[in-house]
Amino acid sequence: MSGKVTLVTGSSRGIGAATAAALSRAGWDVCINYIQRQDKAEALAEALRGEGGRAITCQADVSDREAVFRMVRRVEEELGPVSLLVNNAGIARQQQFQDILPETWNRLFAVNLGGCFHCTQAVLPHMLHEHSGCIINVSSIWGQHGASCEAAYSSTKHAIIGLTRSLSAELSLSGIRVNCVAPGVIDTDMVQVLGRETLEELAREIPLGRLGKPEEIAQTVLYLAENPYITGQVITVDGGFLV
Repeated sequence: MSGKVTLVTGSSRGIGAATAAALSRAGWDVCINYIQRQDKAEALAEALRGEGGRAITCQADVSDREAVFRMVRRVEEELGPVSLLVNNAGIARQQQFQDILPETWNRLFAVNLGGCFHCTQAVLPHMLHEHSGCIINVSSIWGQHGASCEAAYSSTKHAIIGLTRSLSAELSLSGIRVNCVAPGVIDTDMVQVLGRETLEELAREIPLGRLGKPEEIAQTVLYLAENPYITGQVITVDGGFLV
């Protein structure tokens, strides 16, 4: 066992998959978590193993506390204790505020924020025992700025930033670092629902003139994972969108 073991939630595709790949290529043993796309998760794990990495897959809905704790136990058994947790799993829904149903609101909070809560509590005992560890939460520029028709999603992502800052203050004396990445408009399946015309308009609004790539978020996660003197930070990766 390498001692560098990471659990990346929601990592069968998009930002999560790019992050799992980047960490694996940097020498981390990786657990690829998914909820539905087993095919994508297994294909990624096979590719990483083909490159010489150690990778497993594990199905779990991060809003399900018992499933999360089972997943972490499996990671510990097959790879070793988690020393890096990347809370990436998330869902979005575009709706006018008055049309949001309670079950939609609750589901977004259960996955986006509740997932961070369950996963962090599951890996924390070992980190506290070892006086070492790293947690990286994935928020969004909409958690910094807010967005029309994204009230529920933006609220969850804003809460993740608050959680990051609070946990970093609480855990720093225990040698555990907590940071956050706030991606801008990244070219993933999640944003394709906006339609080509909207995405082209958004690209024109971005100073760098294009959407971001999942690999560019992954590079930031890797940097935060391996720089031992960064904690409590929210790193915005948005091509200058919020400037």
